[in-house]
Amino acid sequence: MDFAYYNMLISFKQLHLHMPYKEREITKMYYTMGEVAILFDVNQSLIRFYEKEFDVLQPKKNKKGNRYFTPEDIENLKIIFHLIRDKGYTLNGAKEYLKNNMADTRDNHRVISSLENLKRFLIEVRDQL
Repeated sequence: MDFAYYNMLISFKQLHLHMPYKEREITKMYYTMGEVAILFDVNQSLIRFYEKEFDVLQPKKNKKGNRYFTPEDIENLKIIFHLIRDKGYTLNGAKEYLKNNMADTRDNHRVISSLENLKRFLIEVRDQL
């Protein structure tokens, strides 16, 4: 066996043992309004406004009226913020786009998220070498 290949194999095994990439990420079933506002770095009033404007946002409300957002609501908010902030859509334009292209938009967003996660993982691997 080639010495360089053997060293690469050993370093890969060590890297494999120290990389927790197979561990599942713990996600919550519901996020409060405050947590969502912090996550997106916006005021809670903006999230309430988007809830009224976009039909895809349907947070659960308890008896007190507190809003609880599901992970699906969080994904929809990410899409809405991407359309409005990054792509420069108006509110009406974003509503129309979501109405006509919701399935494609979700698929694209999932692909982008997967690629970003892969990029972060590869950067971690590079930094450990």
